[in-house]
Amino acid sequence: MSERTKKTEAAPKVAADVGSTASAEFEESVIAVNRVSKTVKGGRTMSFGALVVIGDKKGQFGFGYGKAGEVSNAIKKASDLARKNVMTIPLENGTIPHIANGKFRGSKVLMRPAAPGTGVIAGGAMRAVFSLAGVSDILSKSLGANNPANVVKATVAAIQTLKTRKEIAEKRSTNS
Repeated sequence: MSERTKKTEAAPKVAADVGSTASAEFEESVIAVNRVSKTVKGGRTMSFGALVVIGDKKGQFGFGYGKAGEVSNAIKKASDLARKNVMTIPLENGTIPHIANGKFRGSKVLMRPAAPGTGVIAGGAMRAVFSLAGVSDILSKSLGANNPANVVKATVAAIQTLKTRKEIAEKRSTNS
C-alpha cells in the first residue's frame, strides 16, 4: 500500500447536509492502488484501480474508487469521485459522540470515543479516514476481512450511524 498526500481545491458541492464546500481545501490520501490484468486474444491488458480518501480535517471527508488504464488517471478519477461524495462526521471534543459498529461485506469495524490526548488508534485504511476527517482521539478495531476498500466502506457505514447528543435529545423529546 502506498500513501501520498497532497492538497486539492474542492469542486462546488450541492448537498443539503454539507453546505458549500466550494472554498474548502481538502487533503488527499491514496490508500491503495490495485493492478488488474485481463487476458484477451492478443495477450494481457493491464488496468489500475485506486482508492482515495479526502478530508479537510474539520469534520468533512469523502472517498472514491477510480479505475483506469494508468495509475495517475485512476487516482484522478478516484479523487473526483471522493469530492462528489463528501460527508460530515459529528465530532465532540475531537472524538465521536458514542460507540459505533459498521459492517460492509466481510469487513467489520468497531469505533469507541476516547479521552483527549489518546490519539488515533486505528489501523490501515481506518486511520487515513479518521486523520483526514479531523478526528483527533478515537479507539477503533478492524475485524474480519482487511480489504482496504471494504474497510473504508464499513468505516463510513459506522460513521453514518453516529448521532450528536442534540439529535438524540430531540428524537427522545418528540417520542415522549
